[in-house]
Amino acid sequence: MRLTGKKVLSLVDEEFEDLELWYPVYRVREEGAEVHLAGAEKGVIYTGKYGVPARSDFSFDEVNAADYDGLLVPGGWAPDKLRRYPKVLELVREMDRSGKPIGQICHAGWVLISAKILQGRKVTSTPGIRDDMENAGAVWFDEEVVVDGHLVSARRPPDLPPYAKAFCDALAGK
Repeated sequence: MRLTGKKVLSLVDEEFEDLELWYPVYRVREEGAEVHLAGAEKGVIYTGKYGVPARSDFSFDEVNAADYDGLLVPGGWAPDKLRRYPKVLELVREMDRSGKPIGQICHAGWVLISAKILQGRKVTSTPGIRDDMENAGAVWFDEEVVVDGHLVSARRPPDLPPYAKAFCDALAGK
């Protein structure tokens, strides 16, 4: 239970990649951290690409980056929606400035691109947004997990075990 006392925020919107949301959330909870889901509205049930539901605990406007130790951004089509919320981009930038772990997988890189925090950073993502990542100034690698300081990135669902471990390690300060 090395993450006992830690709080993690996970972002959610319609058509998130089901495994990319839930696998890291459960993995972080297994290590003892408390995880909250935030969406555009509090108490709304968002539906993943494959039909798995996720109810938001809070709205974006109700959460403050200072109250959390880490941030998880799932992939799927949700990131294209998430990056349109100024509060989401503000949360990402605040977590980045504070050096708190930010986990992003697959298409979640779009949110970090829109937050403008990728210049010179080492990352991975689904190969489908490689050009987007590089055009945002990132150095892209085709590896299952890339850790650059407090940024933890992964490509796709088969990378979830090492991605979730790397995020937990970052959250634990290892």
